[in-house]
Amino acid sequence: MLDSFRSSSKLVKTFNEHTDVVYNVDYSTFDDGQFICSGSRDKTVRVCNIKGNKQMQSFNGHSSSVNCVKFSQYHYYNNRQNVICSSSFDKTISFWDFKHNKQLQIFNGHTDGVCGIEFSSFNGGRYLCSGSWDNTIRLWDIETSKALHVFNRHKNWVWCIDISPLQSNKSNSNTINNIGVVGGNGYTICSGSLDNTIRIWDIETIKQLNVFEGHKCEVNSVKYGSNELINIILSGSGDKSVRLWDIRSGGQIQAFSGHENGVLCAEYSPFVIKNSIGNSNVICSGSLDNTIRFWDIRSNKNELYVMKVDEGIYCFKFIELKKKVNDNEQISNGDCCINLCYGSRNGLIRVYG
Repeated sequence: MLDSFRSSSKLVKTFNEHTDVVYNVDYSTFDDGQFICSGSRDKTVRVCNIKGNKQMQSFNGHSSSVNCVKFSQYHYYNNRQNVICSSSFDKTISFWDFKHNKQLQIFNGHTDGVCGIEFSSFNGGRYLCSGSWDNTIRLWDIETSKALHVFNRHKNWVWCIDISPLQSNKSNSNTINNIGVVGGNGYTICSGSLDNTIRIWDIETIKQLNVFEGHKCEVNSVKYGSNELINIILSGSGDKSVRLWDIRSGGQIQAFSGHENGVLCAEYSPFVIKNSIGNSNVICSGSLDNTIRFWDIRSNKNELYVMKVDEGIYCFKFIELKKKVNDNEQISNGDCCINLCYGSRNGLIRVYG
């Protein structure tokens, strides 16, 4: 799959509505539509229809940079609402109904700018986690609009967070169970900070479980793996490195070097190489050095592929398009293809596929 992407991928679309750095992008499908949402230093939240190749809505309710955006599956499955959640340096978290062009909720509680946000994998995404410049992580109940927990062991700004994937023994992600305080028994939160550490937290007990030290600069991105990689944390840092960490052993597994500037985003990719079966063994990282790089998690040797672009990479998202984007574009691999969407320092959002 990676070889196919490397050999045949081309620029499919460019969205240029933002006027400043695009800090974050997300992708989802609602009512058979395919959408990208984005947050920017221009203080706006925007949502585009991929098929229509146009912006649908723009929200300018934040008074400072919008640092992170996520589509809310909880609102869609419970209330049939098409909702985007956004976090900002204005200290707030907001929810926007992009179908009806209105603001639904505002979460206040952080005492400084809010950076990364992530919905829970359990209970149908009812809970939201947020990291802030106030050095804390907060867990919110979307249904009641209340802050449930505060995690406060970091010694500097919390840039990024993630919540562990849905466990296999949870048969239905949209069913509320009665285990523990919020139904998140056995789930953890991962956070990366300007204090150069990565920390793992138990959601139910609010206890800190692990502290990973090794990065020499701020940690800009943290991600859990899935399935058999659920205990492996992927991180990207301002020290130009990408690293893998094992929650069970509490140690570093691999360190990948090659970027010539800070790494702002890192993800597990959907690509598999060398006839591997099961999980992807390819990770991906984006940097201010104007490259997106692909790495084999089993080896810390040179990159598998370096994708060179014209602008610094602040964020990216893999997208699986299952239908033709328009009548002139063909979809490979049967009825779907993998696309890579990224946001850059010059305000552009580009889609390669």
